[in-house]
Amino acid sequence: MSPELEENNPGEISLPQLEAGSLSEEDGGGGAARPLVSGPGAGPGCGEGGGAAPPPTQDGAVAPPVVERETWTRQMDFIMSCVGFAVGLGNVWRFPYLCYKNGGGVFLIPYLLIVFIGGIPVFFLEIALGQFMKQGGVSAWNIVPLFKGLGLASMVIVFFCNTYYIMILVWGLYFLFHSFTNQLPWASCGHPWNTPNCTQDFRRACHNRSLAASPSPADPLSSPTPLNLSLLQLLLNGSCSEAEGMRSPVIEFWERKVLRLSGGLHEPGDISYELVLCLIATWIIVYFCMWKGVKSTGKVVYFTALFPYLVLVVLLAHGVTLPGAIDGIVYYLKPDWSKLWEAQVWIDAGTQIFFSYAIGLGALTALGSYNRFHNNCYQDAFLLAMINSGTSFFAGFVVFSVLGFMAAEQGVDISKVAESGPGLAFIAYPKAVTLMPLAPLWAALFFFMLLILGLDSQFVGVEGLITGIMDMLPPKSALGSLRREVVAAICCFVCFLIDMSMVTEGGMYVFQLFDYYSASGITLLWQAFWECVVIAWVYGADRFMDDVARMIGYQPLPYMKWCWSYITPFVCVAVFLFHVVNYKPLTYNTTYTYPLWGEALGWALALSSMLCIPVTVLYKLLRCKGSLRERWQHLTTPVWGRHHLEYLAPESGAKLLPPAGTKSTLFESVI
Repeated sequence: MSPELEENNPGEISLPQLEAGSLSEEDGGGGAARPLVSGPGAGPGCGEGGGAAPPPTQDGAVAPPVVERETWTRQMDFIMSCVGFAVGLGNVWRFPYLCYKNGGGVFLIPYLLIVFIGGIPVFFLEIALGQFMKQGGVSAWNIVPLFKGLGLASMVIVFFCNTYYIMILVWGLYFLFHSFTNQLPWASCGHPWNTPNCTQDFRRACHNRSLAASPSPADPLSSPTPLNLSLLQLLLNGSCSEAEGMRSPVIEFWERKVLRLSGGLHEPGDISYELVLCLIATWIIVYFCMWKGVKSTGKVVYFTALFPYLVLVVLLAHGVTLPGAIDGIVYYLKPDWSKLWEAQVWIDAGTQIFFSYAIGLGALTALGSYNRFHNNCYQDAFLLAMINSGTSFFAGFVVFSVLGFMAAEQGVDISKVAESGPGLAFIAYPKAVTLMPLAPLWAALFFFMLLILGLDSQFVGVEGLITGIMDMLPPKSALGSLRREVVAAICCFVCFLIDMSMVTEGGMYVFQLFDYYSASGITLLWQAFWECVVIAWVYGADRFMDDVARMIGYQPLPYMKWCWSYITPFVCVAVFLFHVVNYKPLTYNTTYTYPLWGEALGWALALSSMLCIPVTVLYKLLRCKGSLRERWQHLTTPVWGRHHLEYLAPESGAKLLPPAGTKSTLFESVI
């Protein structure tokens, strides 16, 4: 929320106009004193500056009533919300695969290093910024109004995330409903959606092929057939299944029953009404989890954040008893020291951390804004980082115990079944479940966990979006009078309308477009880089460290400001450039290449957030009056909130009021 100032009224007061000795704070970096509340007369009239009026005093100057910002009922509500948001599907279905792929236990070395020099510093920065400013993802950047585009960019990214991420929950709900049967529908062939190429016994087919130079003549499926092979086909006996032209029933269920894949992005096809019903149900659940704000969100997350851990423990206890499970776990952790010298390993570690820590989405800032001002967010950041990374590591044992069993059952190397992403959730694990006793029970348990694991990430993400929007609405306008429940309903409905393009036969192509571009590593790294640069070099790293000390009562370790100033921006730039240099056009299934107009649409999604930062800076500088230096000085002057005055001595607060009888204007936030 950026207070708009067009003219300087004579009755308005700003701290720089006060007499010597008036309340101000020294810059922690040794710079000039800065006012606690910047006033409208502090600089050129360019639409920025001005803080809220102070509380009433004995001289009769009374500020208009201000609605107090709600806070968490208990601090554990905040911890659970952050755990629910940051610990999501990526921890379960991506980290274990990356660990196995990049040298097993050796991968933990670059991973933990980047956690401490990249993940935790930015994670802490976002939470502390929200707590200090008491504003959501957009308005928190009133700390440096010139770079308010950072907040807008985070809102664009989290909007796109909320739009496409829910489709994973929709597919999970669809699988969950189909798990309540005596025989799982993806366990066998012979269903209306299966093709003549469907087969269940890959092990026998592969062994037959290894014993004979040619396929068995008795096999009617021996001749290769042109197939729409899945991107995830590699998990099924690799070249053996492809050479035979056969397909697993689980892949056919996924592609032909759930997705009903069309020929490409240019063929949207019909809408799947079963998926539409699942989509409606999911959005209704999300809406009622967060429609009342943090009071309702803080209660729901106790279940949604903790229940997946219970299921993971149950799945691990069951998984380690399966044949081949130990081999899978050994494969997961077996160190390959040569991998440390490969750049890709370090890039994978950096990208995974920025994804799994939910950095750059503005939601962490929104969650932090509901903290008490003196909450120890520094301690919380380290605690949440340990929970996040610990969950990722623990999930690897669950995943690879089952994949080891699956490889043993099929008689193939585990590298043939190791997968990540949707391939693990909707192909590999469902296939493994069909090989277990009581398959429907384990399938229902797994997909219910998947649903809960993604659900809290979804509704906390929507909470962050709505918090940002509510903080931006002009308080005295018709929009500002809208109830939170109405704004939440509008946001959910708009996302639902966009999601309708993803429940068509070409919906997977649209989903992948959003996933690859709108919230990609490039956009998140760009966002994290500018957050560090703005706080460290524009606002001042020492200055922000002093602000944090004011909240928590002591100075954080100096390594934090070193990370914000040098190390983390360098890591972001290095990984960003690697992504750009190694950019490859988007493909699906390794055979379908997106058309040029599809790629252009994807880059439009990416640039819609990335350009918010430079465009906003240019707009504010051009709109402001005065010399370039005056514009810069004024637009980088923080716009403090009313709550900052509550932590000063009462006698100091009186100095902030205008003389008795002088009209005092309260500048509220407007875009």
